[in-house]
Amino acid sequence: MSDHPIPVDITLHSKSKVLEVRFDDGACFKLPCEYLRVFSPSGEVRARRGSSGSILVSGKRDVGIEDIRMVGQYAVKLFFDDGHNSGLYDWRYLYELGTQQEENWQAYLKRLAAANASR
Repeated sequence: MSDHPIPVDITLHSKSKVLEVRFDDGACFKLPCEYLRVFSPSGEVRARRGSSGSILVSGKRDVGIEDIRMVGQYAVKLFFDDGHNSGLYDWRYLYELGTQQEENWQAYLKRLAAANASR
């Protein structure tokens, strides 16, 4: 048995650019593609992360997801339409992104403002 919630449904809403993830504990998160891209777990992004836990990525307001592929029984690989596809979103990380979405997003927006950058 897993020590963390497991997704029971993952739905991409292409038009609104939102990935909806429902977990076996009843939690449901609507994660914008831009948010998932900004907080990518890829090695290249992790290497350049700041203290807020995200790389400062600008100009991704309209990024979308082109494809989602299951990786075993523990993760998904997201293929973004800007060519980024090197991160594996394991179930624990997706759940964390959902539960910490507001906090993460506000910290990201503050970093953008401090850098005089736009989404």
